[in-house]
Amino acid sequence: MADAGNWCLIESDPGVFTEMIRGFGVKGVEVEELLALDPSFYTEMEPIHGLIFLFKYTASQRPEGIASPAEPIFFAQQVIQNACATQALVNILLNIDDVSSKHIQLGETLTEFKEFCGEFDPASRGLCLSNSEPIRTVHNSFARQQLFELDMKGGKEEDNYHFVCYLPINGKIYELDGLQEAPYMVGEVLEGVNWMEIVAPVIQKKMQRRHNYLPLIVEMLRTLAREGKLVPLVEQALESAEKKRKTREGSEKAKAKCRNYLILLYNKAH
Repeated sequence: MADAGNWCLIESDPGVFTEMIRGFGVKGVEVEELLALDPSFYTEMEPIHGLIFLFKYTASQRPEGIASPAEPIFFAQQVIQNACATQALVNILLNIDDVSSKHIQLGETLTEFKEFCGEFDPASRGLCLSNSEPIRTVHNSFARQQLFELDMKGGKEEDNYHFVCYLPINGKIYELDGLQEAPYMVGEVLEGVNWMEIVAPVIQKKMQRRHNYLPLIVEMLRTLAREGKLVPLVEQALESAEKKRKTREGSEKAKAKCRNYLILLYNKAH
């Protein structure tokens, strides 16, 4: 994979991703955080056009499903570091069709990008994305100094985190992972069944491959409680969450009009 060059690390936050989408010129869609794959957590967020899954990447990681290189899907490979979040967003947005999108507008930047490289192979599309000045400028406007989005394919001992996306296309559900050479078909959309229910077992399988650190976490919480540090930490976290909520409400005046969603699902604890 090429050097990160002028692509910066960014914060993995649904509010940031929503603002990035707007920076690209896209209207009518936003990113929301999903705490669990149970339907009760997402039934009010419809329609859902794609799911972005953040997880700890290992060199032994294998894609799910069946490789589908010949399918008419916009898929750009990741050829540069630090861009996997933007890669996932672009791969979803450029596969939203006119019928299901309702009031989504891609805007000039992504429309021109798709028209320019839509007929290229995935690697060439990835090169076009890495060299897109408008997309890179928006990406870098959300740069942070201390972050965990290190999406290299092996080579270092640090924890590397990576984004993949899942979305329904023409009656099938695909995993789009920029580190792979092609999209992977992981299921089919069934009549009367929410596609999120079909993709849930695929993601849960990825989660189960991680080590279980729950006993360690519980012991850490007990230690913090004994030392009188747990309550202040919880209060600090609640205060921070409340500040983020107020900031998001103030900056997203158009949210009430938006009824299209992308979902960000975390698996950072493993």
